[in-house]
Amino acid sequence: MSIEPIILLAGEPNSIFLEIFFKSLKYKNYKSPLILISSQKILKLQMKKLNFNMKINVIDYKKLNLKKLNNKNINLIDVKYSQPKVFQKITSRSNNYINRSFAIAFEIINKGLSRKLINGPISKKSFLKKNYLGITEFINNEYKTKSNAMLIYNKKLAVCPVTTHLPIKQVAKYINKKIISEKIILINDFYKKVLGFTPKIAVLGLNPHCESIHKFNEDEKIIKPLIQQLKKKYQVSGPFSADTIFLKNNRNKFNVIIGMYHDQVLTPLKTIYEYDAINITLGLPFLRISPDHGPNEKMIGKNISNPLSLIKAINFLDKY
Repeated sequence: MSIEPIILLAGEPNSIFLEIFFKSLKYKNYKSPLILISSQKILKLQMKKLNFNMKINVIDYKKLNLKKLNNKNINLIDVKYSQPKVFQKITSRSNNYINRSFAIAFEIINKGLSRKLINGPISKKSFLKKNYLGITEFINNEYKTKSNAMLIYNKKLAVCPVTTHLPIKQVAKYINKKIISEKIILINDFYKKVLGFTPKIAVLGLNPHCESIHKFNEDEKIIKPLIQQLKKKYQVSGPFSADTIFLKNNRNKFNVIIGMYHDQVLTPLKTIYEYDAINITLGLPFLRISPDHGPNEKMIGKNISNPLSLIKAINFLDKY
């Protein structure tokens, strides 16, 4: 019986992804076959630039023979793309290449050949052009998911923002019982089905100290009554004040902390664990993970990027 492969979509060619991919291959020999979706021309140029040497096994994604795959070579699905230099400024020039890469990955997944996808960093500004809040929403739109959640996962503690890449001034009007309960249910199901236990979930308030000078206080009117209702079925509590929940004695009581907006929970988590976290999209019919960082244009080509987040992503999918 063949082992289910992990699909790695390289994403933006002018990013640090291939560098950290090379470093991940040096780190260990994974049991799951790795299939890279990338431009062979870009791959070879960056291998030379970054002093990495490994044979490339170009494969036809329409005739995948999983039994013949291993990690002795780089298993590559070649998506044609070239540019004048090894690295250059990120522009919309790579959009068709990225779209084609996603289409191939989705086709492989839809055929049932893999349910494990890692995508490299992609420039939201150049690729999404304000059509979606992020790549999470771009993929969710492809699969028409009714609900979804962004889980920034570390084994000791994970966080989930109720709203993702919204401007702060728009956050309050998107906070409602339905969206918060969807996140709680998705997280609970993921921990039970994939990780094998029921998580302890903390929910943060929207306002400082869960207090508001306005007549309508979201913490009192929305979050608190919802948690009282969901406590009957889930291990959930709150609302907690965001300024103290991440203190060691407080955060150690929970597996997941749900915040009302992106930086409310991602800033403290990245401060505590730095690169030791992965971005898991919940609600899809497959496991989609991305390293918890962007293209990082300032560091491309320097061979100094930290591969830990990608290693954690591969290790996670290699295990589950």
